[in-house]
Amino acid sequence: MPVGSQIDPSWWTSGLWEGRPIRESLRRRDVAATFRFLHARGFSYGAIAALVGISANRAAEVAKGVRQVTAYEVLERIAVGLSIPRVLMGLGQDQDVDASRAFSAVGETASTAGGQPGRPPTGDGVGGEVGLLARLRNELDEALASSSAAPRQVELIEESVSDHMRMYPSAPPRVMLTRLAAECVEVKVLSRRRQPAAIQARLSGAAALLATMCADALMRLGEVGEARRWYRTATCAADDSAQPRLRVLVRAQSAMLPYYFGDPQQAVSLTEAALAVTETPTPSSALAAAGRARALARLGAVEEARAAIGQAKEMFEQVGDDDSDAAFRFPAKRMLFYLSGANTWLGDTKEAYRVQEEALRLYGPSVPIDPTLIALDRSMCMVQDRRLAEAVVSALDAVAGLPEGQRTEIVLTRVCEVVSAIPARHRGSEVAALTELVRACREGGRTLAGGTPVLDP
Repeated sequence: MPVGSQIDPSWWTSGLWEGRPIRESLRRRDVAATFRFLHARGFSYGAIAALVGISANRAAEVAKGVRQVTAYEVLERIAVGLSIPRVLMGLGQDQDVDASRAFSAVGETASTAGGQPGRPPTGDGVGGEVGLLARLRNELDEALASSSAAPRQVELIEESVSDHMRMYPSAPPRVMLTRLAAECVEVKVLSRRRQPAAIQARLSGAAALLATMCADALMRLGEVGEARRWYRTATCAADDSAQPRLRVLVRAQSAMLPYYFGDPQQAVSLTEAALAVTETPTPSSALAAAGRARALARLGAVEEARAAIGQAKEMFEQVGDDDSDAAFRFPAKRMLFYLSGANTWLGDTKEAYRVQEEALRLYGPSVPIDPTLIALDRSMCMVQDRRLAEAVVSALDAVAGLPEGQRTEIVLTRVCEVVSAIPARHRGSEVAALTELVRACREGGRTLAGGTPVLDP
């Protein structure tokens, strides 16, 4: 791009290209002519590519007519990136995505997209609804990078985000994705025009929390690839907010994804990055420290994990949250949940049982997922103690006690780990029943995702 130059939107209504109004080329969606028009005004193909989100080589190929652009989404990106009024390209008004349609059936797992029944999804083959979710994420990224809202508008958004955070732990992930969609759209619309710094920081903070909830819900559904991308969006938004507390929180939360569905060493790295953001401890720092201890235990780094558990306990004593069921708070019961995992992976079953009993006493019925995962930790401890029949019954009860919409991949994968830990020669009819329950839950999840969702938990 020429130094100090910007695209003047008036070019698109009054400019000429090869003796004819450029708007005629826009009406035909002649992207090649559009790129050449800008190139003649001193814009390099690299600069054009950066504006519309494609490679410089592709921009040059389009300008030369080697490649054509027909995808509606790419045409929209070109219109936004080059400040072209949408109506000139026949793209209609700048309407928001239909949030209900985008999220209503989201969470269809990768096993639906070509997988075999009963097999866990990889999280990388997302279906059509998750594809719409990905489009919204891209638009939110774009809005955050480009963007005047009244303070009261921002206050209302922040109040809504707080409501979602209170609701999140008890609502099925598909239901939450439906509800989060509308809020993401509103933040995206307000952020399209860069706000004054204080307002933008608050909008970015709201975006960080919304994106983290989206990422967590997708993780629960086993949509690993899209969850990872939403965590990236959350991290960028948190950094843009300039709030150290949020920067720590998002990084600590994102460590859950590799802990459950990837490499625990990556979870260690993410928690250490969270702890390095600021020297001032916060509840999110305690979360990061506990997450680090749990991931080290899963890696089998015994001495490091024990030291990390001590550090996490010390930090929690300083800054832990009071009791709350809201998302992203770190009260004693959630600390105990993390200690349950750490002690289970270390094989300290006596301490694990003690921690699990205390945690389950503190959790109420409105938060189903954490107690279920704690119960599955207990099942794993029973396997380690050779109490195999009890382990299977405990796992069966844990899954059967969940509402149908909460029987998601984060739980089912943990059940499969319990089954895998049982020696093959001891897998009798009870294990077969547990395996069949997992298969039925996955099949039910596919049916639910393909049908009309229930909009209340």
